Amino acid sequence: MKRQERWERLKLIVIKGADEGKQFDLSDTLVGVGRDAVNQIRLHDTEISRRHAEFYRCPQGYRLRDIGSANGTYVNNQPITDVLLNSGDQIQIGQSLLVYTGSRNDNGTGSDLADRISLITRQDVELSSAIVKTIGETEGSRILARPEKVERPWLKTALANLGIMYETIQATSHILDLNQLLEKIMELIFRSLEADRGCIMLRNPDSGQFQPKAVRWRSGPPLPEEKFPVSRTIMEYVLREKQGILVSDAAQDDRFKTQQSIVRFGIREVICVPMKGRHDTLGVLYLDTHTVPREFLHSVGDIDATHTGAPDEPVIGKFTEDHLALAIAIAHQAALAVEETRYRDALVQSERLAAIGQTVAALSHHIKNILQGLITGGEILKVGLTEKDFPTLEQGWRIVEKNQGKIYDLVMDMLSYSKEREPAIKDTDVNRIVQEVVELMQRRAQSKNIRLETRLGELPICQIDREGIHRALLNVVSNAFDAVEERTNPHVAIGTLLEADNEWVRILVLDNGVGIPAETLPEIFKPFLSTKGSRGTGLGLAVSRKILREHGGDILVKSNVGKGSHFILRFPVRSPLAADVMGTVTHQILPTEE
Repeated sequence: MKRQERWERLKLIVIKGADEGKQFDLSDTLVGVGRDAVNQIRLHDTEISRRHAEFYRCPQGYRLRDIGSANGTYVNNQPITDVLLNSGDQIQIGQSLLVYTGSRNDNGTGSDLADRISLITRQDVELSSAIVKTIGETEGSRILARPEKVERPWLKTALANLGIMYETIQATSHILDLNQLLEKIMELIFRSLEADRGCIMLRNPDSGQFQPKAVRWRSGPPLPEEKFPVSRTIMEYVLREKQGILVSDAAQDDRFKTQQSIVRFGIREVICVPMKGRHDTLGVLYLDTHTVPREFLHSVGDIDATHTGAPDEPVIGKFTEDHLALAIAIAHQAALAVEETRYRDALVQSERLAAIGQTVAALSHHIKNILQGLITGGEILKVGLTEKDFPTLEQGWRIVEKNQGKIYDLVMDMLSYSKEREPAIKDTDVNRIVQEVVELMQRRAQSKNIRLETRLGELPICQIDREGIHRALLNVVSNAFDAVEERTNPHVAIGTLLEADNEWVRILVLDNGVGIPAETLPEIFKPFLSTKGSRGTGLGLAVSRKILREHGGDILVKSNVGKGSHFILRFPVRSPLAADVMGTVTHQILPTEE
C-alpha cells in the first residue's frame, strides 16, 4: 500500500500552452499523451500529434517515450526517444510545456523525504533552557547588505565576499539590459578586489571573436588615448586549460615571459578566470594591477637582484587566492546571467516572428477576400460597360464600393490597434455621438428590416476622445447588426445612462442575435479572431476595447446563446488624462460584471 501511495504522488503540471494550469496524476502503468480523446492526458495543442508520446512505469519511476510524433518530444530542451524522468524535468510537446514532479521509487527501497523526518516534541528537549542566542528573521538581508557593520573579524571578512555574491545575484535577477548588468558586476568586483583595471570579454556567438563588453579603471575614466592592454597569452592559457589563474609576478612567470605585452605595459598582477555557463565558456573576466613602465622595469631589476639567492620567494601583491575564488564565482554568476539574457532575447525574437507570421496569415486571409470582391465587382462593371447595361453597372459599382469600405475599415483598424496614443480629450456630448452612429446605421437597418431603437438618458458633458468613442461604438453596433441579420424579427437597441455615483457613463448595445457561447466569450477581443467569416476584419472589437481602456474604461459583455448579447461601453465622466487640468481624479476599480 505504501508503494502505491508513492506512485500517486507523481504528476504532470502544464505551465505553458493551451492547457496551462492543468495537472495530471500519473498512477497507471501506461499513460498516453496526445491530441486525441483516447489519451489519458489529452492536450489541446494543434502542434501535438493525435497520439504523441507515452509515460510508462519502471522500477525507477516513469520513463517517457516518443511514439513517432511529427514534431518530436523534448526533455530539458533535448530531443528524446526514450528517457527516465526525474522530478523537476521540463517536457516540451508541441507548444506545450509540462513539468514532471514527484518522488522516485528508487527500486522500491527508497522513501519519501517526509518519511525521513522525525519531529521531536517538547517532551524530548526543554527548549527554553537550551536557547543561547536569538536573531530576528529580517537580520539576514540586513547583514548581507551591510557586512561592514559586523564587529567580529572572521564573520566580517566572510560576509564581505558573501555580500558581493549576494549583490551579484540580486543584480542578475533584476537588470535585464546586458551592458548595464556587466557594468554593475564590474562595479561590485572593484569593491572587493584592489584591481587597477578590469574588463569582461565575451565571445561573439556568430564570429567566435572576443569582444570587450565592460571595462573599468579604478582611477576613473581614462584619457581618450589611454588603452587597456589585455594579455592574449594569459587569456589563451585560461581558455585552453579551462581554469582561472592568479599571476602574482607576471614578468617573472616562465609561462608568460612576453616582454611586449607584460613588461612594456607594466602588468604586475593578473586574475583571469573563465566565464563558464551551464554548458559553454562564454568569455573571461580579466583583472590586473600595474605600474608605469619605467617604475615597473626598475622594480623588475630590483627583484632580479634581490631574488638571486631565493628565486622562489613570492612577491607580495594585492591579489590573493581568496580573490581568485571570489572572481571565478562572480564570473560564473555573470555567465549564467548572459545565457539567460541571450535565451530571453531569442525567445522574444521567436515570439515576435511568430506574431508577425500569425498577423500576416490573418491579414492575407482578409485581404484575399476583399480582393476577390473587387475582382468580382470589376468583372461585373466590365460586362455593364460592354453591354451598356446601367443596372449591371450599378450592381458592379456597389460591390466595388463595399469592398473599398472594407479596405478602409481594415487599414483604420490596423492603425488604431497598433498605434500607441493618448486620446484627444475634449468636453463632449455623448448622446450626440450615439445619434450620429444611429444616423449612419439607419439606411442599413431599413434595407435589412432591422428595428433600431434608441433610449438616451440624461448625461453630463464628458471628457472623452470624440472620434475614438464614435469608432468604438460604430464597431460594436455593426457587430450587433451582423448578429441579427438572420433572425426572424431582428432588433438592435442603443441606450445611455449615468451610473448612480454620477462618475461613470454607460453606452448599452443590445441585440436579439444568435448569442455568443460561454467558451468563446474570452476570445472575442483577441485580434484577427472573427466569427463573421469574410465579413469581418477580426480587429473591430479589439480596437474598441483598446479605445475604451485608453479612456480608463472597458467593454463588458453578457450573452445568451439563442437570445442575444448585451455590450456595455463604460468610461469615466472625468477623464484621468485630464487630471492636470481638472484636478485630482480618483481611480476606481472596474467591475468585470454587474
